[in-house]
Parts: sequence; structure tokens; C-alpha cells
Amino acid sequence: MTTDDLNAALDAMQTAANGDTDKMPGLITIDTTHWIDVLSAIKATIARLDDGLRHRDIRVAIGSTEETKILTRAEAGDRGAPYRDLT
Repeated sequence: MTTDDLNAALDAMQTAANGDTDKMPGLITIDTTHWIDVLSAIKATIARLDDGLRHRDIRVAIGSTEETKILTRAEAGDRGAPYRDLT
């Protein structure tokens, strides 16, 4: 997944959710190697430490046990909270 792929997938998920908050993007998980090699170029920010790393206001979880994918809010549960609108 490239940065463009990630942004396109976020936009598609947002559109497909059609206002259903459970189906909106909730958490981006990224394998550590994929983060280093490809996705570290995304515009990720940290506004506050308790907010965590975010891309387009969606929480990003990076780790060696993570798979690179986007979870819905229902799938992410508390891991993606606090939820915000996609920017």
C-alpha cells in the first residue's frame, strides 16, 4: 500500500459508510517494515500524547505484529478512539 493507496482507501471507506459511524475509518494499522520502507512519508501528526499518531485524524498503530490495513470503527473498538471526522 502506497500513500496514495492509503488516502484513496480512506476516502472510499468514508463514502461507502454513507453516514454509518460504525463503518467509517477507525484505525490504520501498519507493519513496522512497511512503515519504514513506504508509509513514513504520510503526513502523520501528534496533537496531544493521549491522541496518538494520526493521519487525516485517524489513529495510526505501527508495530511488528500489525498488518497494514484500515479498520472500521466497529472493528477498531477502543484502539482508534477518540474518533474524529476524516480530514
